[in-house]
Amino acid sequence: MVKLNKIYTRTGDAGMTGLVDGSRVSKADARMAAIGDVDEANSAIGVALQHVADPAHAALLSRIQNELFDLGADLATPGEGDFTPGEMELRITASQVERLEREIDMLNESLAPLRSFILPAGPGPIALLHLARAVVRRAERSAVAAARDVALNPQALAYINRLSDHLFVLARLIASRGAGDVLWQPGATR
Repeated sequence: MVKLNKIYTRTGDAGMTGLVDGSRVSKADARMAAIGDVDEANSAIGVALQHVADPAHAALLSRIQNELFDLGADLATPGEGDFTPGEMELRITASQVERLEREIDMLNESLAPLRSFILPAGPGPIALLHLARAVVRRAERSAVAAARDVALNPQALAYINRLSDHLFVLARLIASRGAGDVLWQPGATR
């Protein structure tokens, strides 16, 4: 369990930070950019969550927020091909990715097929979920960039890829129960 008595440590004042194994890397390292973007995505989901009325949807997002902390820990744990969870290693697993896929399918069941691109807009939670989806996509790009330099858990990369789809479908489902999707109208302002 985590126990923090003191919030600042001064160990990062020179621009370095620690990974789970105790090694130190630059705060400008690609891995650290990915971890920061995952943290920002989690924060964006937290804002959206405050506007989601359906308790079942709120429960999905709350679980995802917790898993994003696990994802950050996974990204911060160096590995060389063996990404099996251990007593001291939090790793995203295939079952978590599969659960996201099942939830996407369940949320998408009642939605009409897409016939246009959807603008990231809508009242309350809809626009906020689209914003969170865009931040998740940035986190995914950062993680993929980091994976060019260091070995990262493939399930972590799959999870973050599915998560943006999950947020997109959830935003569409909420929109379908009210205002509807805001559709792109190509060339409408010419």
